Amino acid sequence: MDKQALAEKVVDTMYTNDYFSQWLGIERVKVEVGHCILHMKVRKEMLNGFAIAHGGITYSLADSALAFASNSHGIKAVSIETSISHTQQVIEGDIITAEAEEVKLSNKIGIYNITITNQHNKKVALFKGTVYRTSKEWFPG
Repeated sequence: MDKQALAEKVVDTMYTNDYFSQWLGIERVKVEVGHCILHMKVRKEMLNGFAIAHGGITYSLADSALAFASNSHGIKAVSIETSISHTQQVIEGDIITAEAEEVKLSNKIGIYNITITNQHNKKVALFKGTVYRTSKEWFPG
């Protein structure tokens, strides 16, 4: 199996079992080795008491992008450190997109930057994630 097919198979498998990402309404736009683009629509039940998206919504979208991008190599990876900066409010009806880009990859650690934009291509959040790469393959053999 080539690297691209492996990346797609891993993300398909992960998404099938990721009920939270499904509940969020996350759609996969692009999956490549070390790279992922996802988007979703912000719904009313995702708003906080200020009538803007709860910070956990953009965080969760970015976290899913991190998971998919970091596992796309076929090696199981889990986050060990993440952070987010919210740069602009997100409101009901916004379509937000997360793009995960691999910054550094070693045998045990991966570092990713995830940029979240709205439908007007304005940055609404910046997320950084570090993952630990286990020695376990997604599809051994």
